[in-house]
Amino acid sequence: MTELGDLDPLSNLKSLQHLSLLRNPVQSKKHYRLYIVHKIPQLRVLDFQRIRQKEREAAAKMFKGKKGQALASDIGKRSKTFVPGEKIPEKKTGPSKEDIELIKMAIAKAKTLNEVERLNQMLKTGVIPGKELKKLRGERVEEEEDEDMEVVNGT
Repeated sequence: MTELGDLDPLSNLKSLQHLSLLRNPVQSKKHYRLYIVHKIPQLRVLDFQRIRQKEREAAAKMFKGKKGQALASDIGKRSKTFVPGEKIPEKKTGPSKEDIELIKMAIAKAKTLNEVERLNQMLKTGVIPGKELKKLRGERVEEEEDEDMEVVNGT
């Protein structure tokens, strides 16, 4: 449980009177105690401390009206969890089409066994041959343009 909204289903437990969330990441959230008191009104003890009437009144006041409901919905956002039966979003893995083309070009240009070995090592470490050259060329072009602009601005 990482968000206060993850605790909302506990409000359905009518006999729940004692709840301890010590050492839980939820405990560090803003308005944590008041939110729990508001959502689980039958609760008597939270984190081994008795819930006082003043806390109940403060929670009712804080989450009262439209602003209070907006605050409760804002605070009570749920963390993204896996729902059984739901499809897992597919993440694309591996090199992009552009990267594959760069790899093919680098292999075609390799003339010696040493170059092929170097390409092999680059691919094993995750470096795409040709991509580094484009980055370097792009930086050089930008630097040259900056130098030209400085001269123009200086005159």
